[in-house]
Amino acid sequence: MANKTQEAGGIHFPFPFTPYSIQKDFMAELYQVLEAGKIGIFESPTGTGKSLSLICGALSWLRDFEQKKRQEEARLLESETAPLNGGKAQPPFLSSSCHESPDTRRPAGEPDWVTQFVQKKEERDLVDRLKEEQSRRKKREERLQQIRHNAQLKYVAKCERQEEDETERLLRLSREVLAAGTGAEPLEQLASGEEELVLSEYESDEEKGAANGLGEDEDDLEEEHITKIYYCSRTHSQLAQFVHEVQKSPFGKDTRLVSLGSRQNLCVNEDVKNLGSMQLINDRCMEMQRSKHENKSRAEDEEKEPKRRRREPRTACPFYNYTRLQLLRDEVLVEVKDIEQLVTLGKEAGACPYYGSRFAIPAAQLVVLPYQMLLHAATRQAAGIRLQGQVVIIDEAHNLIDTITSIHSTDVSGSQLCQAHSQLFQYMERYRKRLKAKNLMYIKQILYLLEKFVTVLGGNIKQNPNTQSLSQTGTELKTINDFLFQSQIDNINLFKVQRYCEKSMVSRKLFGFTERYGAVLALPREQPRLAGFQHFLQSLQPGVTEAPAAPVEEGEARAPRPASPLMRVEGFLAALTTANQDGRVILSRQGSLSQSSLKFLLLNPAVPFAQVVKECRAVVIAGGTMQPVSDFREQLLACAGVDAERVVEFSCGHVIPPDNILPLVICSGPSNRQLEFTYLKRELPQMIFQEPKRASEVEQVLMDYSRCIKCCGQVGGVVTGALLLSVVGGKMSEGINFSDNLGRCVVVVGMPYPNIKSPELQEKVAYLDHTLPRSPGQLPPGKALVENLCMKAVNQSIGRAIRHQKDFASIVLLDQRYARPPILAKLPGWIRDRVEVKATFGPAFAALRKFHHEKSGLS
Repeated sequence: MANKTQEAGGIHFPFPFTPYSIQKDFMAELYQVLEAGKIGIFESPTGTGKSLSLICGALSWLRDFEQKKRQEEARLLESETAPLNGGKAQPPFLSSSCHESPDTRRPAGEPDWVTQFVQKKEERDLVDRLKEEQSRRKKREERLQQIRHNAQLKYVAKCERQEEDETERLLRLSREVLAAGTGAEPLEQLASGEEELVLSEYESDEEKGAANGLGEDEDDLEEEHITKIYYCSRTHSQLAQFVHEVQKSPFGKDTRLVSLGSRQNLCVNEDVKNLGSMQLINDRCMEMQRSKHENKSRAEDEEKEPKRRRREPRTACPFYNYTRLQLLRDEVLVEVKDIEQLVTLGKEAGACPYYGSRFAIPAAQLVVLPYQMLLHAATRQAAGIRLQGQVVIIDEAHNLIDTITSIHSTDVSGSQLCQAHSQLFQYMERYRKRLKAKNLMYIKQILYLLEKFVTVLGGNIKQNPNTQSLSQTGTELKTINDFLFQSQIDNINLFKVQRYCEKSMVSRKLFGFTERYGAVLALPREQPRLAGFQHFLQSLQPGVTEAPAAPVEEGEARAPRPASPLMRVEGFLAALTTANQDGRVILSRQGSLSQSSLKFLLLNPAVPFAQVVKECRAVVIAGGTMQPVSDFREQLLACAGVDAERVVEFSCGHVIPPDNILPLVICSGPSNRQLEFTYLKRELPQMIFQEPKRASEVEQVLMDYSRCIKCCGQVGGVVTGALLLSVVGGKMSEGINFSDNLGRCVVVVGMPYPNIKSPELQEKVAYLDHTLPRSPGQLPPGKALVENLCMKAVNQSIGRAIRHQKDFASIVLLDQRYARPPILAKLPGWIRDRVEVKATFGPAFAALRKFHHEKSGLS
C-alpha cells in the first residue's frame, strides 16, 4: 500500500496507510513528550498498531530534530562569530559534542573585556566542534552511500580477508619455528597452556579496568554519539517483530538501525558458542579479546629479546578483526537488519556481529535491544551504550518494575559457596609461588568471605555440604548492615574486593583451572582435609554423566554447563554494596547446607532506574496494558526523583466496535452460591486441555487445541468446541495470540493474588508502607501493591483474545470481588467502560448466549 503523510497536531507523520484516529493521537502525544523532554506512560491495547505508532511518531520527531540541528549549525557556521542565541544557553537540539554553553557563569567582579574574550573563545571553540562534527557526518554518509551502491566492495573485502588469514597463518608458523629453535627451558615447570591460568599482577585499585575488547588499533572506531532512540522490549522475538515493522514503514529505507543482542545470540565462533552457558560464552569471548592484545605485546617483546623464553600464544578469535569489523559496522548501518540477518552478514564477512553491532552504535539513529541490557548499568557500559541526552522507549513495559528488581537481585547456594572455596583454595596452592602479594591478599579475603557466608548459614566450610544437616531451619531476613555484622565481614571493603574480581578476572582463571584439572587437585598435604569433598565436587563437573530424569527436548531450555561458582559469588558481593535501605538479604536454611542459600533482594527499583531518567532527554514507557499506572508513578518515577510535572500519561481505547466485546463480572453460580475463589474455598474441576508444565510441550498443546476448534466447523462433527485452561502469569498469558476462533471467550476464575506469605513480598510491602506516603481514603501502599500485582496479571491475560479490529470475544471475570469499584477501576479503559456486573448466573448466561449467537452469525 502506498505511503501516506498524515498530519496530527500540526506535525506531518509518514504512515504506510491511513491510521486510526487513536494512532494519530498517540503519535502527536509521543512527539510532544520527546520534544519537551518528558517521561511518558503510553497505553495502547494490542491490535491498535502500537509498534507502528511508536516508529512513525518517534522517527518523525528525530527527523525534525536533525533538521533543526542542521539549520542551527548552518547559521552558526555562516556567521562564525555570531553569539549563540544572543549569548543565551544553546538550543536543546545541539548534540552532546556541543554541550558546553557560552553562558557559563563568571567570577563576580571580572572585567567586561575578560568576559567578552572568554565568551568569544567559547563561541569559536563551538564553531570548530561543529565543523569537525559536520565533517565526520559527511564522511560517514559518503561511506555508507558508497557501500549502498557498490556491491563489489563486499567481494574486495572478502579477498582481503582471505589474504589476512593466509598472512596470519604464515606469521604463526614462523613464530612456532622460532620458538622450537630457542631451546630455552621454562622458568617453572608448568604444562603447555597453563600460563594463561595464572593471574596477572594486580597493580592498583585505581587503575583502569580490564580490556573491554577495544585495542589501540581499534580506537578510531569510536565516534561521537549522535542523538538517537533506544528502543527496548522484553524478548528477541518481540525485537525482531519491531525491526520488521521498521523495515515495512516509510522510514525503513533511510533509518540507520542497529540490533543489539547477547553474545549467545550473535556469536559466530562455533567453538565459543558451543559452550552453551551464557556466562561461559561471555567469559571465553572476553578472554580471547584479551589474548589478542597480550599476544601482540608478547610478540613485540620477543622481537626485542629473541633469546628470552618463548611462551605459547593464547588463542584469539579469528572473527575479531579490525578491517572486517569496519566493513561489518558500515554494512549494519546501510540497511535495516534484524538479529538473524546480522548473524548471516557476520558469517559472510568473517567478522563478529556482536562487536560489529556495538561499533555501529555511535552513528545509529535507532538502536534496538533487550531492555535487560539497557536497565543494568554494567551491561550498558560494556555494550557501549551512552544515554546522555538520548531518547529511550521501553515497550512491553507492564512488568518493568519486576524486571528491574529481578536483574539486580541474586542468590548463591551453600553448595556453590563450598565449591568456590575449595576450587579457589586449590588454585592458590597450585600457583602460590607465582602470584604477587596483592593477588594473594585478595584471594585470602575472598576465601575468608566464603567461609563466613557458610558459617552464617550454620555450616562448616571443611565438610561436605550434601551431608551437613543444619540445626536451624527456616527463612531469616536481614538488612544489609545486619547481615555484614552477623557474618563478621563488616571489616572488609567489599567495594575493593568487587573491583579486584572485575579487573583480575579471577573467576575466569578459576574456571579454566577447574576445566583443566577437575574440581579437586590432589595436593598431598591437603588431601586428608579435602577427601570429603572429592565425590561431591567431581559430581558437579561437566564430564560426569548421570541418567537424566527426563530427556531434554528441542525448544526446551537446556541446563547450562556449570560455570565457576565464584561467578555467582561475585554477583552476590556486588549486590552487598547496595545502600542499606534499598535491599535485604534472605538467609534460607533448608535442612542441608547444599540446599540452603543466601539471596539478595532489591527493594527499591527506582535506584538503578534513576540513572536512566536522569541522563536521558526523554523516556517513554509503553505497553498494551499498563493499568494500574500508580505503580510506575509512585514506585519507579517518584522514588527516582522525577517531578510529577514531567510525567505524561496517555491511554487510548480499542479499535474494535463497542458491540464486539462483552465483559462480564459474574458474582454467583447457577445454584445462587456466591463465587469467591479464595485459597480456602478452592475446588477445581477436571480439565480438557491444560497448560503443560514443560515449555517444550506448549506448542503441541496449542496445535491440538487449534485442530480441535477447526474440526468444530465440519459437517457432522461431534466436537462443539474446546476449552484451554491456563495459569494467570503462566506460559499462555503473554506473547501468544488467541485471535478469532482461537479465543472467543476468556474466563478468569478467581483473583490471582500473589503469595502474601512470601518473605520477599512481605518485605516489599513493609518497605513501601514505610517509604511511600498514604493518601487519604486510599489503601496502604503495601496493600495497594498486592492488589495491583493481581490486576496487572489479569489485564495481561484477558488481552490475549482481542487481536485486531474485526475480532470479537467475551470476557468473564468469575468472582464477586471483581464487582468492587476499586477493582473495576484497575481494568483497562476499553474493558472498564463496557463491563457489566451480573449478580446472578441466569442473566449472565443469557447475555453470553445472545452475544455469541449474534456474532457467530456475522462471522
